[in-house]
Amino acid sequence: MRRVFSSAKTIFYKVASIWEHPVWGGLLAFIVYFAYAMHTNPSLHASGVNYHNYLADAFLHGQVNLRLVPPDTQLDLSVFNHKFYLYWPPLPAILMMPFVAAFGVYFSDTLVTVVIATLNVSLVAVLLRSLNRREITKLTAFQRSLLVLFFAFGTVNFTIAPYGTVWFTSSAFGFFFSILAYIAAILIKGNKGFFLTGLFIACAVMSRSTLIFVGLWPAYYLISENWGEERNRLFSNIFLGILPILAVGILFLGYNWARFGNPLELGTSYQNMASELRKNVDIYGYFSPHYIKTNFYYQYLYYPFPETAETLMGGSLFLLSPVFFAAFIGLAKGKPRLSMFFLFLTIFIIDIPILLNFGTGWFQFGPRYTLDFTVPLLVLTAIGVQSFPNWLLIILSLISAAHFYKGMSILNMIWRR
Repeated sequence: MRRVFSSAKTIFYKVASIWEHPVWGGLLAFIVYFAYAMHTNPSLHASGVNYHNYLADAFLHGQVNLRLVPPDTQLDLSVFNHKFYLYWPPLPAILMMPFVAAFGVYFSDTLVTVVIATLNVSLVAVLLRSLNRREITKLTAFQRSLLVLFFAFGTVNFTIAPYGTVWFTSSAFGFFFSILAYIAAILIKGNKGFFLTGLFIACAVMSRSTLIFVGLWPAYYLISENWGEERNRLFSNIFLGILPILAVGILFLGYNWARFGNPLELGTSYQNMASELRKNVDIYGYFSPHYIKTNFYYQYLYYPFPETAETLMGGSLFLLSPVFFAAFIGLAKGKPRLSMFFLFLTIFIIDIPILLNFGTGWFQFGPRYTLDFTVPLLVLTAIGVQSFPNWLLIILSLISAAHFYKGMSILNMIWRR
């Protein structure tokens, strides 16, 4: 009997471990995300706020303000000199230009977001393999599989995947380029590693401006891994890493100048927003310590069940996704200690503008903005999970998935169209 149980256990672990493969993990995520998208939007038509499509159309016609006016202009568009602009960085729109050129502004941003969110799951699988390859972690295939499934169905990547919209699409692209930067830093050696890491960081910032500091840990890792190199070569490689960030930064300053006559103006000064939010912004500004208490509550403390009017304000990162509690173990016990410090510092600095922001990312389930620092958080979590027994990781992953399954049922009733 014991032998039968042991054989069954072995088979279970082997079958359950297939999801750590980037293809299989991504395929499962795509099936689920696509099914949810079809449930809420059977024709997979564009969302009502597919503003990236309209900006792509503007670029195709040689202008930086929207050529065509979206049906709803009151949801966060910026109005300057009677013209409409996006305050979001332009890279998602640039990448969507071929599709808009072929199919028009009504090309499905819903489908785009499903695909990018799916790729994010596959890249998490690649990241976890990369951490093992460089001996940053020593996770089993089963542990990696559970972490892939946890990310796919127990974090806000799940809730942004099926709906499109300018907000969710931007977040999906931001995570996509952030995790590519971490993978490049970990896996690719020499000058190519520095350059590609810098390029992906630049792309992340051009998807979501709050990701400007997402490259802190990759920069530390690359420099520490190449510290023994001859100094001129190391400085040359560092310059190669900084070069794409500088180049893209200069282009972005020029883009702002062309739009608003001010290279530092993102468009937030002219942003349309709800009247109750406008009152706060007029008093306290776009970023202020006044907002920290509210944002901290909805990002880290608030538990959105049972459902109330507050449920769409967010939810506690750690209560909804308790696997992330392992990050505290990783921070306390992981080595080298300086690496753990830089992972924490990256998370902390990225979170500063989120906590200072006038809004919580309303009309969501879970702390959507935390996706900005989820890559370094996943690295710390993977380090901490090594000390978890399998049964604990299974339970915490199931709790996370159950939370977001319930959250999706709430969102589906709201977004169904």
